[in-house]
Amino acid sequence: MTRLTAEFWVQAYLARLRFQEIPAFVVAHGDDTAGAVLVKLNTLDGQAVAYQREYNLMTGERAWSELASGAEMDVDAAIARQRGFDPDLWVIEVEDRQGRHLLRDEGLE
Repeated sequence: MTRLTAEFWVQAYLARLRFQEIPAFVVAHGDDTAGAVLVKLNTLDGQAVAYQREYNLMTGERAWSELASGAEMDVDAAIARQRGFDPDLWVIEVEDRQGRHLLRDEGLE
């Protein structure tokens, strides 16, 4: 199975968000081919959630899981720690008062 590059996935994700009129932007540009992606959902009320993609070795499935949630400053600190471990990491910030991020939609899981 061919794997998508990180840059291709990020661009497709941003396009899907734009189509739904959900503002989003790249906070950190990671490695174009193999960088991992974190998605920060900012609900514009001082709260945020950061999602990371995990790989299940037993089933071979990939799924989005919560890395951190709570006050936006705390979520930003968790993301900064992750970037300290992985300089190739992409960070996408989604801003939506309704909490929409589309990560569980078909094609993005």
